[in-house]
Amino acid sequence: MSEVLHPVANQFLAYIQLEKRYSAHTFTAYQQDLTQFFIFVKSQYGDVSLPDVSHSHVRTWLSTLMEEGMIAKSINRKVSSLKSFFKYAMRHGAVETSPMAKVTAPKIGSRLPGFIDEKGMKAIEENKSMRRGVEGEIIFKDDLPGKTHRLIFELFYNTGIRLSELINLKAQHVDGIRLTIKVLGKGSKERLIPISNVLLQQILEYRALCRKELLYPDGELLIVNPHTGRKLYSRYVYQVVRSYLTYHELTTISRRSPHVLRHTFATHLTNNGADLNAVKALLGHASLASTQVYTHNSIEKLKEAYKKAHPKGE
Repeated sequence: MSEVLHPVANQFLAYIQLEKRYSAHTFTAYQQDLTQFFIFVKSQYGDVSLPDVSHSHVRTWLSTLMEEGMIAKSINRKVSSLKSFFKYAMRHGAVETSPMAKVTAPKIGSRLPGFIDEKGMKAIEENKSMRRGVEGEIIFKDDLPGKTHRLIFELFYNTGIRLSELINLKAQHVDGIRLTIKVLGKGSKERLIPISNVLLQQILEYRALCRKELLYPDGELLIVNPHTGRKLYSRYVYQVVRSYLTYHELTTISRRSPHVLRHTFATHLTNNGADLNAVKALLGHASLASTQVYTHNSIEKLKEAYKKAHPKGE
């Protein structure tokens, strides 16, 4: 254990490693957090006994970390480490009160989800590349792999489903009369999502091609691996989405995962005036708070309206 730390801190680390059996990664994080804190206290205040460590020592350390540019999430982890340690120290009689009782962790701002603009999605709809030098080149070929890959994009963007939901879609859950698709979401909760006639036609054509070209297609699953006819792997879908978005320059955002298409679905709905509760239901969110992050780009619509309608808008 570290010679820099108070003996009680070393006891705490042994406790979480040997008794609580925390992972090596978590143990190292606790060890680093405590070591950094006590080194800071000694450098700023000299030798301070454990009972004399106060909330002001902690707050000063956290303020220093913020000034150095550390993000709130990382600071919160350090706060959590100190809270756990001082709780242990109180339980073992090393301190009477915890200095962490008067320390509040910084709020973590919601990370705005990346999304593809409507120009990029229009290129996918029209099957025309945006790659410089080959603009207008087709994106998806007219063979089974191409149709599979296109349907992956269309399902993500038209329904907002998760990757895990997509690979588990069942063919019998598509209702061509009511124009809905039944999705099994988190916690095995079912939800119905409306689909367009265009998407329905794409599904029917794709299924017909699967039956024609695949020797043993899995008839239960809606969409399958175009080479084996079996269930899609998450990694396969991820690679398909990333490669198309990257090669055809359909977006400038760095994250190019299937989840970006779900973000795009939700963002475009809210930008065009969809009720937030309706978006919540479509996404299968348990809480409206999870959905509210998708209002981030509605401000662009408000700016447009302001410019058009306000006398000082220009």
